[in-house]
Amino acid sequence: MLAPVKLISWNVNGIRACLGKGLGEFLQSSDADVLCLQETKARPEQVELPLEFGGYHPFWNSAEKPGYSGVAVFTRHKPIEVTAGMGVDEHDREGRVLTVEFDDFRLVNVYTPNAQNELRRLPYRMEWDETFRLYLAKLRKLGKPVIFCGDLNVAHNEIDLARPAANRFSAGFSDEERNGFTKLLDSGFVDTFRHFHPDTPEAYSWWSFRGGARARNVGWRIDYFGVSEDLKDGMKSASILPDITGSDHCPVTLELG
Repeated sequence: MLAPVKLISWNVNGIRACLGKGLGEFLQSSDADVLCLQETKARPEQVELPLEFGGYHPFWNSAEKPGYSGVAVFTRHKPIEVTAGMGVDEHDREGRVLTVEFDDFRLVNVYTPNAQNELRRLPYRMEWDETFRLYLAKLRKLGKPVIFCGDLNVAHNEIDLARPAANRFSAGFSDEERNGFTKLLDSGFVDTFRHFHPDTPEAYSWWSFRGGARARNVGWRIDYFGVSEDLKDGMKSASILPDITGSDHCPVTLELG
């Protein structure tokens, strides 16, 4: 039987900035077993963690470029193994993937590259999507269920953003990116939030800093927890926490067991 566990994922848009906006207090109040962060923008030696992180084992994968990208995992339970990157040098320089193996599953924390304005990085993004899909498939062959979480930088369907028509060819809502995410799910994964909330509108995890978008809830759902099909029956709940501030993203959660 799957042990109860509470997982939280959050793109903090700079861990040092977010620590000054209540990240430590949130961790303490959330009672998370595992906290996955994206866009940390720092190396571990640059970050002074507050007391609230004292009960957690920290693991980092930072970008070669200072102040850019990066992911981190903080876990109460000591993992069996931790792996940085996907084993593909072209994709591993930006510190975007961190895999943590536990007794019951492998957890992959990911910060997917943005296709950028005018989709100028779309070709690279599509290479990334396929490499990431194959990486998850490789992990599944090792015999344990797989969870991925993080900022996937794509709103999958029209319900997942406030203004789908206006963003038809924007980064994060191009046909290519959406199809790439469909292909990932079709390879044997479940979008956990939509599993529990298939028709819930206006449920977003990112808002532009411009034009009061967050106050007006003009947002996008681009942060996910996905689980392999063999974990579907072990899911207890999945949620988005839009009232938690400190970043242009909000945390998303998954509870198992």
